Amino acid sequence: MLARSAWLIARLCASRTSLVDTVAPSLELGRLEPVDPRLVWTNEAHDFTPWLLANADRLSAALGIDLELEAAEHPVGGYSLDLVGRDITNDAVLIVENQLAGTDHSHLGQVLTYAAGTGASTIVWIATSFREEHRQALDWLNENTGEGTHFFGIELQVVKIGDSPNAPLFNVVVQPNDWQKQVRAATLPSALSEKGAAYMEFWRRFLDRVHAAHPDWTSGKAVGSDNWYEMKGPISGCRYSSSFPWQDRLRHELYIDTGDGEKNMEIFEHLRNRQEQLEGEYGRALNWEELPGKRACRVADYTDSCSVLDRERHDEYIEWFLDAGVRLRRALKLAALPL
Repeated sequence: MLARSAWLIARLCASRTSLVDTVAPSLELGRLEPVDPRLVWTNEAHDFTPWLLANADRLSAALGIDLELEAAEHPVGGYSLDLVGRDITNDAVLIVENQLAGTDHSHLGQVLTYAAGTGASTIVWIATSFREEHRQALDWLNENTGEGTHFFGIELQVVKIGDSPNAPLFNVVVQPNDWQKQVRAATLPSALSEKGAAYMEFWRRFLDRVHAAHPDWTSGKAVGSDNWYEMKGPISGCRYSSSFPWQDRLRHELYIDTGDGEKNMEIFEHLRNRQEQLEGEYGRALNWEELPGKRACRVADYTDSCSVLDRERHDEYIEWFLDAGVRLRRALKLAALPL
């Protein structure tokens, strides 16, 4: 018995030694260190706002929408809004109010004043910290406004690891609950039609495929019941749009609307002068539509015999949209679009 016990103890010790010998050495991981944002951007209006205007992609990734920031210090009555632009995902005016400080009642009032003065439906308030009452105010606004209105609260932080460059963090502390709004809207007399519900189902599946196959195409996460879905285009004022424009058709397009009819036609003619080259790269003929009577214009491709109510063909439609999206982006890289 003693001999067997000694043998077992020896085996256990050998096993333990073997395990210790095979454990990987400790990983050397850095520690995140907070940095005062005012050491990075001394002045909100002169430093942070211009930086954000030039780095809209960082805000886009945090919010989960495609967006463009178009102008800083935008006049609203006798006041100046920090940033104005477009929420491409929701086809809405977007505004941003910044603070390199904690939130206060004065800026809450400014946010609401600017939203009313610009007709904004996507409202973003950025501060280094949010008081609880201001979080509750934005939550209340999200819960008691329409499905198309979105209030976001973002806490701005800056961090670094050792001697690394400073890195901004946009922590979303308030965001709209789109699902809750959609459920509430569906209980109203204007509840989703059968086709509206089919569109929502289709765009959710479509967006899942886009994020998996082409994650650089869009930061968008929410979908609606419209017959279209838009993504950021190659230059400001241009959108990649996938849609069911009318019964039994699909359309993928570059939709050109900078807000200036003359600028739109300048971009359109720039592309049309390269029609042969672009269509050669695209792989088939495109439709060149000036849209008389409208400010915008488009370059589009179509396919027929499609209905969103034919759910068994949704994957087929998605494949067509993805293929057209790859082709159009590839072709437009040759165009050297005017900025």
